[in-house]
Amino acid sequence: MSFKIDRGLFKYDVIDHHAILCVPLDADVKEIRKRYLKIARLLHPDTSGISRSTEKQLATELLSKLVNPAYEKLSQEKKRAEYITILSHIGKRLAHESGSVELTTDIAKQLLTVSVPNVEYSYRAAIAKIAETQYNSLEEAVPVIAQISELNLVYLMRGVDQLFAAPLTIPQLQPTSTHNPADTPQSEDSGQPKEESAVVQYMRRAQEFMAKNQLTQARVELQDALKLEPNNSRCHSLIGVVYFKQNQITMAKVHFERTLQLDPNDRTALAGKSKIEQLIEQNKTGVKSTVTQNTGAKQQDKDKSGGGGLFGGLFGGKRK
Repeated sequence: MSFKIDRGLFKYDVIDHHAILCVPLDADVKEIRKRYLKIARLLHPDTSGISRSTEKQLATELLSKLVNPAYEKLSQEKKRAEYITILSHIGKRLAHESGSVELTTDIAKQLLTVSVPNVEYSYRAAIAKIAETQYNSLEEAVPVIAQISELNLVYLMRGVDQLFAAPLTIPQLQPTSTHNPADTPQSEDSGQPKEESAVVQYMRRAQEFMAKNQLTQARVELQDALKLEPNNSRCHSLIGVVYFKQNQITMAKVHFERTLQLDPNDRTALAGKSKIEQLIEQNKTGVKSTVTQNTGAKQQDKDKSGGGGLFGGLFGGKRK
């Protein structure tokens, strides 16, 4: 049995592995693996609970011919990097040929018209909703994959350079000079430090994760902090750094701009916003930066050690 899909990215001679697994285009390995395991349990003959032979055969075919190859491609760093490069080139080309792009689903057409600040949220919300029932009906699995691929296509067209921009080196930054009294709480009566607030604890843990390049965990800590204090400029600045290092440039820009609304002198947000504006300008003027594989590997090593990259100076080395 063969599965023919001729919509979305599939129409441009590329297999949309993200659509098969229904994960965002910038999903990390942990998210990809979690999603794969969930789908595999639904489709594998030993765990699916499917009794009809025809449905069991279809589930096995979907797993072996689509799902397993998609996971193999996206779970390996080198293969995923090469694949993302291909998507990047397709997105750049189609961004200039948007008039010729054919969309058949309402959800993809809506994403094409969403205002820029809402693209990220709308895309992720749509992907998450579809993922809930993607393989519930095996007969509809292929059309659903095509629908997701159209969403991915629009998402690429709306900001490919920002989504997959390679980390670039700029002078290292020092932590923002803005003093947050909550960082060093003192008792008015005794002059002794009192217990840190929950928000400060979240931020401290986030910075520890960032120093280890565990960005997903850091983002979760900061999201929890912002639920408690939505107007904490330091939280917005830190999560902007996390999103930038994860190449989620749209979200990084949102949080850097929010930081500067709350604290116009935050040096981290100022530098981050400046770099994002450079990337956007490069996209507009068609300027392309060539980064060799060796340079990319060296940069990745620097990011992991905290000694390089845009925000390496913030979280590298020992904590004082």
